[in-house]
Amino acid sequence: MSWLEAVIVAIVEGLTEFLPVSSTGHMIIAQGIMDIKSDEFVKAFTVIIQFGAILSVLVLYWKRFFQTWDFYLKLLIAFLPAAVIGLLASDYIDSLLESVPVVAAMLIIGGIFMLFVDKWFSYPEEKEPEMSAGRAFKIGLAQCVAMIPGVSRSMATIVGGMAQKFSRKTAAEFSFFLAVPTMAAASGYKLMKLLMNEGSRQLLVDNINILIIGNVVAFIVAMAAIRFFIGFLTKYGFKAFGWYRIIAGSVILLLLYLGFHLEVA
Repeated sequence: MSWLEAVIVAIVEGLTEFLPVSSTGHMIIAQGIMDIKSDEFVKAFTVIIQFGAILSVLVLYWKRFFQTWDFYLKLLIAFLPAAVIGLLASDYIDSLLESVPVVAAMLIIGGIFMLFVDKWFSYPEEKEPEMSAGRAFKIGLAQCVAMIPGVSRSMATIVGGMAQKFSRKTAAEFSFFLAVPTMAAASGYKLMKLLMNEGSRQLLVDNINILIIGNVVAFIVAMAAIRFFIGFLTKYGFKAFGWYRIIAGSVILLLLYLGFHLEVA
């Protein structure tokens, strides 16, 4: 992976991590377009640069993130389903991460769903319930759907929150908070696996500069994306993102049908 390729992938990560369009799916597609070989380091890079995106949440919401132990307990409860299923199905999930057709199909399916989600789940902020352990757990279950590439963790958790009668803004912000332990665990696990293997550890050392620049770029871009997303979602809802997903997924399937090479090598 070259410096330019790393920066482009990091920009894609920062732009899409907190938008309901699937960051993993877009990074897979970006790798396919640039014909980046999906070796051990590239797979690790796409996960580890999530640290930069995590930091953007902590910087933007530091006053609200550092709260009571009750808040952290509910985050833990919401995080547990993905942690358990992620560990049990890690090999199967990894096998899906290289499938561009799966990403394209889920972009379209998710996009169609998002055209109607505002009508199905629409609640005013003044009538919002308290975040209970039960509601947090249900949002955590919704997050598990995002293990399928192309689904979008952000979309799954925000819709999960809206299904619990939270407003779009509150659901989105809880999705950001839940991203911190979820993405930290995924990034930390991938980093640990690299460090435990001598060859992989050397690979990490040899590419440390690329990892650093990737995280810096993801952090800066994610900060801007979060600020944009909250305002846009509160005012306009999900429909525009739904149409984007449908168009993007359809274009990808058309290109594959016409013989363009988008598969991750």
